[in-house]
Amino acid sequence: MAINIIDRTGADALIPVEETREIIQGAIARSSALSIFRRLPNMNTKTREMPVLASLPMAYFVNGDTGMKQTTKVTWDKKKIVAEELAVIVPIPKNVLDDSNYDIWAEIRPLLVQAFGQKIDGAIIFGIDRPASWPIDVIGQATDAGNIIISSGDIFDDTLGVNGVYTLVEQDGFDVNGAMGSVVMKAVLRGLRDLNGRPLFEPSMKNDAAPYVLGGVPMYFPMNGVWDDSIAQLLVGDMSQAVYSIRQDISFEIFDTGVIQDPSTREIVYNLLQQDMVALRAVMRLGWQLPNPINALNTDGSTRCPFAVLKSDAPEEPDDPDGG
Repeated sequence: MAINIIDRTGADALIPVEETREIIQGAIARSSALSIFRRLPNMNTKTREMPVLASLPMAYFVNGDTGMKQTTKVTWDKKKIVAEELAVIVPIPKNVLDDSNYDIWAEIRPLLVQAFGQKIDGAIIFGIDRPASWPIDVIGQATDAGNIIISSGDIFDDTLGVNGVYTLVEQDGFDVNGAMGSVVMKAVLRGLRDLNGRPLFEPSMKNDAAPYVLGGVPMYFPMNGVWDDSIAQLLVGDMSQAVYSIRQDISFEIFDTGVIQDPSTREIVYNLLQQDMVALRAVMRLGWQLPNPINALNTDGSTRCPFAVLKSDAPEEPDDPDGG
């Protein structure tokens, strides 16, 4: 496993020689999932149980004035939110810090927030490096429920048509209140028109976090590089149904003693005290869940999901058994 370090070469741009430099940082793209999905109160323990409606009550007509009234029941199931930890350590020699005219830690912190956001989106939306205690990713659950459409080339029909992804969500008893796709999909949607030639994908007139709307609902485009067009072109659904809770927000600590080991071999790679180094450690704990409660339109949990996926019609390349 490769061990990374910010050495003098990597930080050379921050160590001025004679002239003054200005560091221009790009927009830091944080987690789309955490900004769109519904946040629950912070967790007080590692695990939280959520009651989820599992069966609906029934009502009956009474047969005559003296007819017997029937009974019914309502049941709830429990789903768990399990907080898992995200963490990273950034080691750097003290001499590099001393020779820099910039606050290197201040420059690194927002980049770590971006890295955390990318990792969270990858796990929740696509299942990339998903902790075993977390539920299947949103796209995976929508696919398992059959809420997936292979692109026909007619974007209007695939999204807003009678058999589009919006309809799949609505047939399962949920309202579409958000859509998410890649920046490539943004370009495709710009050419989308209704039957009267009016653009369906257009800038929102409100001062919202999502500047575009599609079919009357806000559209989001993750900018942290996590979106994979080969898996999904578009994800639509009731964004409030996906919930998350934070056990510990991102915290930063700086250490100047201790050792850093290779996670694979357990060999000591850096000894902070002996090598005159410091290390910034970032830690965060959170969990998420997709309760998927029962409703009158779809009582079958195996085919019900508050999300639907539009997938490219391009065939996936098969794995090469020879590794070529």
